[in-house]
Amino acid sequence: MPYVNLLPGAITEMVASIADNHCLTQADRYGLMAAILDDSLPEEERMCIDRVLRSLLRGKIAVVNEVSAIA
Repeated sequence: MPYVNLLPGAITEMVASIADNHCLTQADRYGLMAAILDDSLPEEERMCIDRVLRSLLRGKIAVVNEVSAIA
């Protein structure tokens, strides 16, 4: 399995973008997948991911097929 190295602060930026746009893009999904598979992810960032997933389940975030939310 290839080693995934996340950029420092990437999760925080991604969660902020998701909260601002209320949508989960393809890039966000891949980023979240990589973060979840990272065994060394700090607990604070795991909690941020959990908040995103709960918001998704509650319908507060839409899943879109766009690569990025930046127009």
